[in-house]
Amino acid sequence: MSPVVKPIALLVLSNRFMTLAWYGHLKNLAHRTWLVAAVVSWGIALFEYLLQVPANRIGDSVLSVGQLKIIQEVITLTVFLPFAVFYLKEKPTWDYLWAGFCLLGAVYFMFRARLA
Repeated sequence: MSPVVKPIALLVLSNRFMTLAWYGHLKNLAHRTWLVAAVVSWGIALFEYLLQVPANRIGDSVLSVGQLKIIQEVITLTVFLPFAVFYLKEKPTWDYLWAGFCLLGAVYFMFRARLA
């Protein structure tokens, strides 16, 4: 697997856990105290970190830290939008599209030296 693809794949998996840890409790644990939600979220976040830390270590050998961060943000929005719409039943707005365009601009500026 490509040294660039491997960290991206790990970050996608990591982000799925992160999104569930950060936002899943809003639906699943709304009736519980915030402390219970926090402990459950920390447990889920452990799996996020078990994927995210190696992803960033692998990615750091072929990408800059800025490039890794922008990739993470693109993945975050890509994972979050379906989660918010289908799991949390949030109505999508045009702002998600505009945010996506802004991230594409960020991707361009972080990777333009590689494109040249």
